[in-house]
Amino acid sequence: MRQIVLGKSGLSVPTIAVGCMRINGLGEKEAADFVQTAIENGANFFDHADIYGRGECEKIFAKAVGMCPSVREKILLQSKCGIVPGKMFDFSKEHILNSVDGILQRLNTEYLDVLLLHRPDALVEPEEVAEAFSVLKQAGKVRHFGVSNQNPMQMQLLEKYMRMPIVANQLQLSITNATMITSGINVNMENASAVNRDGGVLDFCRLNDITIQPWSPFQYGFFEGVFIGSDKYPELNAKLTEIAQKYNVSETTIVMAWLLRHPAKFMPITGTMNKQRLLDCIRASEITLSREEWYEIYKSAGNKLP
Repeated sequence: MRQIVLGKSGLSVPTIAVGCMRINGLGEKEAADFVQTAIENGANFFDHADIYGRGECEKIFAKAVGMCPSVREKILLQSKCGIVPGKMFDFSKEHILNSVDGILQRLNTEYLDVLLLHRPDALVEPEEVAEAFSVLKQAGKVRHFGVSNQNPMQMQLLEKYMRMPIVANQLQLSITNATMITSGINVNMENASAVNRDGGVLDFCRLNDITIQPWSPFQYGFFEGVFIGSDKYPELNAKLTEIAQKYNVSETTIVMAWLLRHPAKFMPITGTMNKQRLLDCIRASEITLSREEWYEIYKSAGNKLP
């Protein structure tokens, strides 16, 4: 699979990451087979979070991959913390340190390649975050740090106190949820698409070498459903099928190829636990859509050019 460099980390990673949020829906043998399929096809970067399955997803993954030193050196692990389900967001030093210890125990590993802060905490004290990151870095528990769902000012506030760069920002992005792209196209226009809802996070990340990791690349709305095959998007699906047939691949591959075509060098997070769909996602790294095809897909989802 094609590789990119993750932000300023110097870490070479596959251009597609394997999301493990739903791995607790697989049986033991299915999980092992799925993880092995990913690794064998170059998708060795796995994305977790401490809230996925309330920690069970990390345990299931560790067992599925057969975690041991020889296996660990072949894979890259990322996890997230900061959400206390149903209660609050917590970026306190104590919570971050405790969360990482729990993550490492469940994943049966001594370190994470990347730790992301999950949803922004309104009560964040950036000095505490910086202290927590320094402790984790010095202890060898986390090698690189990033965020999820943060705007430019929030990242700048953190980096004011941090000794290490933010290497990634995980953000919702798909053909149907492309506001960060659309607002840039509609600059200075008097329409709803011109509204800058995220502080220019796309350009900020590109300027500061922060890799954007699109989550829910196949979803419309906020987990409202998958747009492939949905009767809500007939024009989009017709266009996806047309281009998929041209390249002799699936619509899933073309959706991923659409994200990978962007020069920001996105690193999409898959969510599927279906081996064939995972392989279809991986195959997207072999395809480069033309500029015309990219815009045709963009417009077919209802996005308009000014």
